Amino acid sequence: MTKRSSQRQGGHHLVVVESPAKARTLERYLGEGYRVEASVGHVRDLPKSDLGVDVEAGFEPKYVTIQGKGPVLKQLRAAAQEADDVLLATDPDREGEAIAYHIAVELGWKKNGERFRRIRFSEITRQAVLEAVESPGSLDMGLVEAQQARRILDRLVGFKLSPLLWKKIAPGLSAGRVQSVSVRLLVERERERRAFRSAKYWDLSARLASAGRDFRATLIAVGGDRVAAGRDFDETTGRLREDREVRLLGGEEAKALRDRLAEVAFGVRSTEERTSTRSPYAPFTTSTLQQEANRKLNLTARDTMRVAQKLYEAGHITYMRTDSVQLSGEAVAAIRRCVQERYGEKFLSGVPRRYRTKAKAAQEAHEAIRPAGIRMRTADELSLEGREKRLYDLIWKRTLASQMADARQRHLTVSIEAEDAEFRATGKVLEFAGFYRAYVEGSDDPNSALEDQEVHLPPLSEGDELELLDLEAVSHETRPPARYTEATLVKVLESEGIGRPSTYAAIISTIQDRGYVRRAGKQLVPTFTAFAVTQLLEAHFPDLVDLGFTSQMEGALDAIAGGEADWRSYLAEFYSGDDGFEARLREHETQIDPREASTLELVDLEARVRIGKYGPFLELERDGDRLTASIPEDMAPADLSNEEAIALLEKSAEGPLQLGADPESGKPVYMRTGRFGPYVQLGDVEKEAGKRKPGKRTAKPPRASLPPGMEPDDVTLEVALRLLSMPYQVAVHPETGEPVKVGIGRYGPYVVHDGDFRSLKKGDDVLDLSLERALELLAEPKRGGRRRSAPKPLRRLGAHPDDGKPVEVYDGRYGPYVRHNRTNVSVPKGTEVKQLTLEAALDLLAKKKVRSRRRSPS
Repeated sequence: MTKRSSQRQGGHHLVVVESPAKARTLERYLGEGYRVEASVGHVRDLPKSDLGVDVEAGFEPKYVTIQGKGPVLKQLRAAAQEADDVLLATDPDREGEAIAYHIAVELGWKKNGERFRRIRFSEITRQAVLEAVESPGSLDMGLVEAQQARRILDRLVGFKLSPLLWKKIAPGLSAGRVQSVSVRLLVERERERRAFRSAKYWDLSARLASAGRDFRATLIAVGGDRVAAGRDFDETTGRLREDREVRLLGGEEAKALRDRLAEVAFGVRSTEERTSTRSPYAPFTTSTLQQEANRKLNLTARDTMRVAQKLYEAGHITYMRTDSVQLSGEAVAAIRRCVQERYGEKFLSGVPRRYRTKAKAAQEAHEAIRPAGIRMRTADELSLEGREKRLYDLIWKRTLASQMADARQRHLTVSIEAEDAEFRATGKVLEFAGFYRAYVEGSDDPNSALEDQEVHLPPLSEGDELELLDLEAVSHETRPPARYTEATLVKVLESEGIGRPSTYAAIISTIQDRGYVRRAGKQLVPTFTAFAVTQLLEAHFPDLVDLGFTSQMEGALDAIAGGEADWRSYLAEFYSGDDGFEARLREHETQIDPREASTLELVDLEARVRIGKYGPFLELERDGDRLTASIPEDMAPADLSNEEAIALLEKSAEGPLQLGADPESGKPVYMRTGRFGPYVQLGDVEKEAGKRKPGKRTAKPPRASLPPGMEPDDVTLEVALRLLSMPYQVAVHPETGEPVKVGIGRYGPYVVHDGDFRSLKKGDDVLDLSLERALELLAEPKRGGRRRSAPKPLRRLGAHPDDGKPVEVYDGRYGPYVRHNRTNVSVPKGTEVKQLTLEAALDLLAKKKVRSRRRSPS
């Protein structure tokens, strides 16, 4: 019997995938005899509570069932017992292979391996799935071992090094094999920005006209000397580079030159014309998709991968974790047909284009990311909406453009003379749009972007006289190197061979979650904590933050995946021995001074920056006194000047500004500034008789942050008391009788009624919002976002006799339930919600309370 007949005829087959969405798509393609179940990701992993690796036993991992996956495995085991065989259909990469392996082990693979087959497909289309089912294979243990080695390596580094950071710098910090290199890249760029010295220079800009059309030209030389431009300055000194023979114009000289040239004739000295061609970009890889989605759609790497995962599991795109730019012959043919139908023959490249991956350590196991199948349907044809539509449209356009003709441009450079001064004007005309018709990198709209590709000049020839319409002296200032965005960070990581593109989203999320990086628009700004951790690693574990070393580690893992290296031997070489990671860790742990590790000496800063338990702060010894001050949360290391640091220290030394006294309690009301910005405070910090050690625990007094746009000077005692009373009640809702309140939360000022929140808008006064305006805001439809609106009760049964709070009935995932405060209890089966009384609900709540007491330990 052939493989095809054994899989497609008769019998019962269990197909296991990672996600329910993928399972639903496969169920549409597989007929009777196939049961598709989802593992919902990994089912086993190393334990969270300990190392989980037996180093002495050849780095044997101690896998445990992931919390919450017990019921999933139970269901899979039951399904496997009823099936003739098990088809492992997880994603076709290392992570997917590892998931398949762990599922197989849990379902009995080691005892009866013949029942388990591996099926792989890089797109979830009917044809691809059926072909995979007809040609099953085996688990690729090279990929499994490479993933396992990576997991163990990351655990050894993180589990062993993180406690060292806790002891030497601050609690809660972490280090990682790839995350620490990423943080160092951001820190190095911030150091460059801090060391940067800006320079000012001037030039002239002329508005000229010929044949009734005006254009701009810029001064490039005076008296035979080239005029200095931004590229001629040293970034660390702000002075001209020694090797540059240029003329630096100051403001007065530029204005004098302007006045002199305003009276002379301008004419064309020469013209130069050339043509250029631009070839289309390769189809998307994981990395380039993340970069372009960040630039064009403002999506984070994590969001890009989440949306792409949905598109893949729905059968709309090929597998989205790939570093290959190759396309199958079938796909190329389909793309070229689509280009010809939509744009015409002239927009099609002369021959099919073939692309090669240039990134370090790239693997060509999959195709590039493209629309699935051969129909090349548009987002509208697939009825996609929102982020899925925008990301799919990006992939569709890039894919089509990859097989389109080159774009042709004509460039014109005009040299213009005015006595001893030389100006230059440049023009650019798009002679043939080619692939630009479908796709322009960095632009969301190819048609409008085509206009940006052109700069028109009037017809000009040597000797033409020009009319001077305007001449202005223009001041310029050099700028520091730009901070990384997600797009530029991903690009550097890939080009240096750091990590894998499929892990970049998780890396960027982790370094933000750990407090090493914060966002400022699209910029990734490293924190002072990131500076301290990088400083320690550079001094004591330099290889862990070295780009070349980390890239070599990726190469070793690739060798393991290809069966060219043994994973246990590699881990032993890294971890064990006199020069291994473990020995160096023990050696440096005794050498590192905690105070030194948590202290930053920044260039041009008189004070020191210290990393404390509650964040970074400034420290300065002055006249025998130790001055300290919190550093505002939004202060970037490169932007903290010595003047600002001294001002923060002096303000902290002065103590908080007392606005007055609270008329009810008599306690003082202060205006203070902390790491999160200015805030008001009621009363002083009082030490409590501690439950642990007397006098150690402190009770924080009531505090309230200032709303956006409010300055400390605007805060009076009345305003402060209003802020401290938040959320305050505006009134009761005329329909429900429930309170309508206004407050300030994580996302800014808001109005809330019965768990339903709306943000206040620009112009709304958070301190004095009328009921009418509050109702207007609450009546507006809720905008999309991560926060879910509070569920609406099916019925309100009345007030609880003990506390007067509502007893309500809600519709839940497992049926209706009664809620009072934080207590939920299911409505018994057979009980109609409409007939449920308050007395019956109180009885259910009382019984739940009794059961809870019996279960709790004495």
